[in-house]
Amino acid sequence: MTLEFFSATDTGRARNNNEDSVAIHEPSGLVVLADGMGGYNAGEVASGMVTSFIKTELGRWLEEAADTASDADVRRAMDICVDNANRAIFNAANSNPQYAGMGTTLVVGAFREGRLLMGHVGDSRGYRFRAGRLAQITHDHSLLQEQIDAGLITPEQAAFSANKNLVTRAVGVEDTVLLETHLHDVMPGDMYLLCSDGLSDMLDDDSIAQVLQAHESPEAAGVALIDAANDAGGKDNIAVVLVRVRGQSVPSRSWWPFRR
Repeated sequence: MTLEFFSATDTGRARNNNEDSVAIHEPSGLVVLADGMGGYNAGEVASGMVTSFIKTELGRWLEEAADTASDADVRRAMDICVDNANRAIFNAANSNPQYAGMGTTLVVGAFREGRLLMGHVGDSRGYRFRAGRLAQITHDHSLLQEQIDAGLITPEQAAFSANKNLVTRAVGVEDTVLLETHLHDVMPGDMYLLCSDGLSDMLDDDSIAQVLQAHESPEAAGVALIDAANDAGGKDNIAVVLVRVRGQSVPSRSWWPFRR
């Protein structure tokens, strides 16, 4: 299984600063994306801290343990790394007044032979594009998603809601954070997209799928997605990470009880 990577962030057309951050550790198949929040430049600090920390610490662990670690081992390592990053951001926010209240969303993916462990916090998203069909493989931690899940509003109504940016879970806001993780089968030809809400709020799923269908390489698709989000208004920072899977894929033998 061969992976092709692309990542980029863009300030968008309405903001002066960029609080999105991305990181890739190719040797270990690790990808990370974060969308920061907070006053001054605090959001930028939080997102930069979490992507840098996870790339360095989890990337190194994955590279060293790749041949012997089970899927459950990787999940534990991911949980520990995110917990450590959360505490570092939380402590920085509480020791420096200008960082008070800062936090960040997070999507982190660890590609292994034939499978992907994806973890997330907040409303940044992970998608899988397979055989021309786009599927969201994360579930937003947001007030809006809770209202949809409770049947209070429809997804169509949600597109026009004023509560789009209210997350119910974020890294660094409290002294602990719960990372939601799921294991997914990976197939040759798949394209995986991680993005901030600066993309998903500007483009619906059909529009994202059309862009991915039209561009085979991750770089071309990533540039086109950012351009399309800006053309649609660019109301927020935009971050994308794209991973294309090529070659032979070994079927997963994991019995780890995560939803696929």
